[in-house]
Amino acid sequence: MENNLDLYNRVRKVPQEAIKSIAAGRLKGMSDINPMWRIKRLTEEFGVCGFGWKYEIIRMWNENGGNGVISSFVHINLFVKMNGEWSEAIQGIGGSSFVTNEKNGLYTSDECFKMALTDAISVACKALGMGADVYWDKDSTKYSQTSMQAVPVTDNRKLLNKEQFNDEKLMEWIYKYLTKAKNEGKRLSLVNLVNESYKVAQEDISIISANYEQYRINNNLP
Repeated sequence: MENNLDLYNRVRKVPQEAIKSIAAGRLKGMSDINPMWRIKRLTEEFGVCGFGWKYEIIRMWNENGGNGVISSFVHINLFVKMNGEWSEAIQGIGGSSFVTNEKNGLYTSDECFKMALTDAISVACKALGMGADVYWDKDSTKYSQTSMQAVPVTDNRKLLNKEQFNDEKLMEWIYKYLTKAKNEGKRLSLVNLVNESYKVAQEDISIISANYEQYRINNNLP
């Protein structure tokens, strides 16, 4: 039987060639991990997909945002086999943009669910400790080979509680910045705006979005 941290310490390191810097957007200056690296590590640790590890899709859905923006989400259960036994479900929820409001109009992605699925697998893998050194530089140990100074992970976003999902000040703030972006011809969705400033679960974005739409109706806002 393995020590509880044996697997964690084996998969926590990310080779430099699997890390790429994000050059633009709200995550500029942060780092991203090549999703194929996770697939490779799952296969190395547990075996071929379908035999040593597998996933099942629980739900796929879209959420409407402001200005015609639509985001797609996928909820999965990941399973891995250790010592001949399948694990309990390891959940992951991933998201991606389906319809975005760009400078030249609305753009529809035909790969949104594929990207959301990839994101969901990545989220589930975090529970196994995969890529942990990228996400938590404070836990860097002698096992780490990647320099954490090259992978900023500071999260200064505020925590958004469920009691605040319909707060009038939050609705006013969303309207202000979405309107400002629209007037300036910039691409900005409610999902990205909220995620940029607040810590909130992806599945709760739909509640905030619905509250915002009702706020616009109640106040006769465009």
